[in-house]
Amino acid sequence: MRTIDAMRSYSSTLRQSGKTIAFVPTMGFLHEGHLSLMKKGRELADRVVVSIFVNPTQFGPSEDLAAYPRDEARDLEMVEATGVDAVFIPDAKQMYPEGFQTTISLKALPAHLCGLSRPGHFEGVATVVAKLLGIVRPHLAIFGEKDYQQLLVVRQMVRDLELNVDIIGAPIVREADGLAMSSRNMYLADDQRKAACSLYQALTESKKRVKAGEISADTIIASAEALIQAHPDTRIDYIAVCDPKTLDAVTAIDGPVLMAIAVKVGRARLIDNMILTPGT
Repeated sequence: MRTIDAMRSYSSTLRQSGKTIAFVPTMGFLHEGHLSLMKKGRELADRVVVSIFVNPTQFGPSEDLAAYPRDEARDLEMVEATGVDAVFIPDAKQMYPEGFQTTISLKALPAHLCGLSRPGHFEGVATVVAKLLGIVRPHLAIFGEKDYQQLLVVRQMVRDLELNVDIIGAPIVREADGLAMSSRNMYLADDQRKAACSLYQALTESKKRVKAGEISADTIIASAEALIQAHPDTRIDYIAVCDPKTLDAVTAIDGPVLMAIAVKVGRARLIDNMILTPGT
């Protein structure tokens, strides 16, 4: 379905027949991580709807909107094989018609992590997700935990605006070498793969250190920074140890914390995260 009217009509018919709808919003160029969200939707609801829309409002002026990978035919083959019931593929004119002027901004959650280096990004995310939820009208929507900050932003937005949709988080899906699956992995040259895997290595090493009794967030961050910078072609955006609910920085690790990392490897900006828990 390429029009808002068609999507609304389909959703209305499902709801009137008593069917529950799971929704997976994507920007296309799908991988196994996306497919895992769709499979989870199949477990939780009667019908699964996927959207494919590269949202221009969440890209900054110097970011990769024009170059962002797209392959609609391949995406449609993948969702069909996964058993998805419907795909919503609007264009920018459908989503942001002439005269569009409403945006949604959150005060606290975007003032951390990716929000600091990508101003306006989460305003674009919150606005497009709110609009998609209003069009698709799902009972639940599923987001991957790789974009942990995005998941928190969407949950907060849905809660604050009383949108009556259950927001479900799904675990990170990784390649065999530990690299978190991402559409932007295709930017990596063969000789950059080892550097890209340093994010996961830093997270797993940090998890071991916290389990063994390390409580200093600064020590954990410094060790991860050294590990990543030992690889060529890496530029660290941030390494943070923070509260998993508020994203506020933590100094002493006395309970579960989120360790989140963003690194540019060549032209790919990669993010990853892991929950670190003392003694476990």
